[in-house]
Amino acid sequence: VQLVESGGGLVQPGGSLRLSCAASGFTFSPSTMSWARQAPGKGLEWVSAIYSDGTTNYADSVKGRFTISRDNAKNTVNLQMNSLKPEDTAVYYCALGATRGQGTQVTVSS
Repeated sequence: VQLVESGGGLVQPGGSLRLSCAASGFTFSPSTMSWARQAPGKGLEWVSAIYSDGTTNYADSVKGRFTISRDNAKNTVNLQMNSLKPEDTAVYYCALGATRGQGTQVTVSS
């Protein structure tokens, strides 16, 4: 299993970022894919999941601001993040069950 995240960066409060995760080494289309994050000094927080049928779930902290999507033809899962807040600052991980990628840093600051 290989999960490679990209798209992180520095953004001002209220701004947007789109994270992408390229997946390989397993059968992607029937797999539930997730995003999680870890803020400095805090534990891992689940953010969102997308199931094989396209059903999505979100943590209350990001509901209405983040949108998860998947492209089964490209074996990618994306996280569109809008209306970003300083408290969204974290390393964001793409996950397949307990397996995570290396993460991508998102910093929300003015």
